[in-house]
Amino acid sequence: MWCNTRRGWGIVSIVLHWLSAVAIIGLFALGWWMTDLGYYDSWYNLAPWWHRSVGLLLFAATLLRLIWRVLNPTPAVPGSRFERLGAALGHVGLYVLLLVILASGYLISTADGRGISVFDWFEVSAVLSDLPQQATIAGTIHWYGALCLMGLATLHMLAAFKHHFISRHDVLARMLNPRFSRKS
Repeated sequence: MWCNTRRGWGIVSIVLHWLSAVAIIGLFALGWWMTDLGYYDSWYNLAPWWHRSVGLLLFAATLLRLIWRVLNPTPAVPGSRFERLGAALGHVGLYVLLLVILASGYLISTADGRGISVFDWFEVSAVLSDLPQQATIAGTIHWYGALCLMGLATLHMLAAFKHHFISRHDVLARMLNPRFSRKS
């Protein structure tokens, strides 16, 4: 039940999927909102602190998720050959965009050479800093990558709904309940 099978997702994959989805949507909303904060706004320093902290935890969860995915079987995808190819490319795109966004966010925050405090629990050091226009270039990549990720995540969600409501496949049910995946 903890691990994936060819029939369905295990608890670890399901929890990482939904925690990631909530974090990604929350980070996007927070990021969009905080870009309009004024210098004297009470959230001016607090919102980016939350954004960076959750972002770095998501980065760690994403790396864990990728390792878990390599070590576990991937459940079979129903549908036509075209749908299976689309699902595979879509998942690769989601992971690539997510890693690009998380890495560029790190590069924005460490451009001045200072590390990033994660909820004041620990600090992630600045490994790469003081590159020419590092914050500006990384910021542009971060913003447009986030927009692309939201678009691709929306397609991902719509595909899950299409599989569930139109094609009557168990794709969505398998990502909601690991016990459903074990039924024959």
